[in-house]
Amino acid sequence: MPRSNAVPDFSPRLVTARNVAVAIVVLGALVIGGRYAGAYVPAFAERVNALGAWGPIVFCAGYVVAAVAFVPGSLLTLAAGAIFGLVKGTLYVLVGATLGSSAAFLVARYGARNLVERRLAGNAHFQAIDRAIGTDGRRIAFLLRLSPIVPFNVLNYALGLTTIRFVDFVLASIGMLPGTLLYVYYGKLAGDVAALAGGVTAPRGAGYYVLLVLGLVATVVVTTIVTRIAKRALAAASDGPPAVTP
Repeated sequence: MPRSNAVPDFSPRLVTARNVAVAIVVLGALVIGGRYAGAYVPAFAERVNALGAWGPIVFCAGYVVAAVAFVPGSLLTLAAGAIFGLVKGTLYVLVGATLGSSAAFLVARYGARNLVERRLAGNAHFQAIDRAIGTDGRRIAFLLRLSPIVPFNVLNYALGLTTIRFVDFVLASIGMLPGTLLYVYYGKLAGDVAALAGGVTAPRGAGYYVLLVLGLVATVVVTTIVTRIAKRALAAASDGPPAVTP
């Protein structure tokens, strides 16, 4: 019997569904793997503490990997205070977190952005929100960094799926400073990587609640900004192009 040379019919809808399923599986694997890998963060911190001059470089590289792999960064930030002190610890965390968040952003931008655009091409609300973030991306990203609502690792990938400019995303990383200072300070107070390995977490003192209030205010502000810009974009889209009179 002759072999058929027919090409299998892969409809766009089937391909899209497959890509979405793959993306969900990959995201789930990252989240689960990140949580599992988080148990090894204290051991990593102890090794960094013993590396001397190489410690900061290895620490920043580890933070980059942690950000991409969805490993919670709070324990690494606490460890930075115990290992390097307040000033150096804050600096190294900001460097590592900025590089790591940028890497995650680029993975989302070039790995999934086209899929999202095709999937939501006819969704006016998504397009309006996307346009809002693209229009005022730096301020929105800065406020989102202050907000406690969206986790650090999730925000990196989520913003990569929008039209925000990469340079604005990077510049908005300064919004991580208040939270970084607080957690590095608590790590410095602990003063012992072994104590952090035993499960010490950031105490909820006055600084914690001040930062929480600041973050909640930022959440309200960023929601208001995005809503206003999105409403304007939706109104403009619904009006459509002006009619051409014969």
